[in-house]
Amino acid sequence: MTMMWSELFNKETEPSDKDISFFVDTPLWDELNEYLKETYNVKPKLSYSGCAMDKSAWKGWNIKYIKSSKSLCTLYPKEGYFLALLTVSEKDIEEADAIIPSCCDYVKNLYNNTEVSKNYGKMIGIEVTSEEILQDMKKLIAIRVKPKK
Repeated sequence: MTMMWSELFNKETEPSDKDISFFVDTPLWDELNEYLKETYNVKPKLSYSGCAMDKSAWKGWNIKYIKSSKSLCTLYPKEGYFLALLTVSEKDIEEADAIIPSCCDYVKNLYNNTEVSKNYGKMIGIEVTSEEILQDMKKLIAIRVKPKK
């Protein structure tokens, strides 16, 4: 039986970048982190969530990427993959609706089955398990904050 992320690294035990990469154990993790740092010129912020969104999947250490006070995404390490929480604001829904048909079925279904909240727009939790999903995620992030030239 493997340990959950929140059991390995509790609130008092902050993981290193190496710990996170080793636990997630997918090149998709490193690819996305490098992409966000280089494309948006942002630094990751390690943060601890006790029970975000009342889901145990969101509990534990996470990595937040924020550009100009807008959240690009929050990444939650999982064994062999990671969860990415993305927000598509109400003002960006029309643009997101236009690109969703080009996304993989998994991302399309998540997006189409996520309700719009007045406070946030659409908050989508994506399990990043393939290159195709990662590329779709990058498209959605680019709607929220345009990449630097």
